[in-house]
Amino acid sequence: MKKLIFIPALILLALTSCKLGHKFAPVDTRIPGEYKEKGGNDSFSMADVDWWRIYTDPTMRSIIERTLKNNLDLKIADARIREVASLKRISTAALFPEVTANAYGQKEGLNYGGDNFSPDPEIGIKASASWEIDLWGNLRWLRDKSIADYLASVESRRALQVSLVAQTAQAYCELMSMDNELRIVQHTLTARREQERLAKLRFEGGLTSEIPYQQAKVEVERTATRVPVLKRNIAMKEHQISLLMGEFPGEIIRRGDTRNLQLPEEIPVGLPSHLLERRPDIRMAEQQLIAANAAMGVAYTNRFPRLTLTAVGGVESDEFSGFLKSPMYFLSGSILGPLFDAGKRQAQYRSKQAAYEQAILTYEKTVMNAFNEVMNAIVEFNRVKEIYNSAYQLERSARTTMEKAQLQYINGMIVYLDVLDAQRIYFDAQVGLSNAMLAKQLCIIRLYSALGGGW
Repeated sequence: MKKLIFIPALILLALTSCKLGHKFAPVDTRIPGEYKEKGGNDSFSMADVDWWRIYTDPTMRSIIERTLKNNLDLKIADARIREVASLKRISTAALFPEVTANAYGQKEGLNYGGDNFSPDPEIGIKASASWEIDLWGNLRWLRDKSIADYLASVESRRALQVSLVAQTAQAYCELMSMDNELRIVQHTLTARREQERLAKLRFEGGLTSEIPYQQAKVEVERTATRVPVLKRNIAMKEHQISLLMGEFPGEIIRRGDTRNLQLPEEIPVGLPSHLLERRPDIRMAEQQLIAANAAMGVAYTNRFPRLTLTAVGGVESDEFSGFLKSPMYFLSGSILGPLFDAGKRQAQYRSKQAAYEQAILTYEKTVMNAFNEVMNAIVEFNRVKEIYNSAYQLERSARTTMEKAQLQYINGMIVYLDVLDAQRIYFDAQVGLSNAMLAKQLCIIRLYSALGGGW
């Protein structure tokens, strides 16, 4: 009867034992209540919209889908999650008794003195149980740490996905912008070759000196040098996109034209406090903070004695006939506690305290960086339309100026150098407008990513 009472008492002791250490409390980041520059309705954020509704270009969608399916960094993150999940299960299992079984048979022959050989057979089946009673919460702190590590790995994977969606979308837009710039250069090159031909005819006809003809040749070669540079950059951008998709370098098949992308008048960004709930990197930093606090609890409770109970039971006999009539058991308990370690455990605890302070500062820095990224993206969005409109007007004016300069040169009203200046200004304006188009696209990508959209 005493034995039957003893076992429930041990279970009750394990369940009601205390948990020493610092209980985790969320960090008060004192994040501003609103953004300095407004970006739309505070009650809703564009980050709540699925990424495929933000990036509507079919080719871009296809590339992002292939990236999320085949990217090697994402696969590494998935394997990391499985690894940490197994470690979490190990730490949880440590709270419960461990039971093992052993069946054996042996025969020993003894001959003490040389004239009395005595065989000593033995057979047995035994089960043993070992259980560490979590008196101070050491094992529970380990479990808490493993859970936080697991959740941090999940948030890390989500943060990686947000980054990959943004990287892929940006790389695709940059590739399309390079295609557009290459079209501008090739069109300009064709026009300048025609101008070179006309300049040659005027020179050979005695209408002008050789200088305008040579200047036209220089401009042709100057423009031609940009073609291989752009083709090289396009190929390298294609290789970058292939790598993101987890594929070997190859050509990226694209369709459509993103030059006419229209921006909405405003984009909802929500409240700054929503970043704490939405951004995976902030959520990951919070789980890392919880893990650091749990590690501090482990180091704190390691300074106290640890109680382990061991029980062995079964049957043991020297012959099969009496095997089941030979029960045996063994019970033991041991307490292991530090007596003198020259301050090692105390130093370990102080070390984990410092690590926890670092985790707090890292969390605060992560929140501040997130807020800064959103603010920069809002500013960029609010200004990019003005930049684009200015670039558009400049391109229109430069084109008109160039056309008039060419007409005036044919009529002998200006020198060829004035025509070249007008052509260069128009070419630069075309490239500037192409870059402004790209900026329109990238500002959406950066704002969506900064708000935590994409996972």
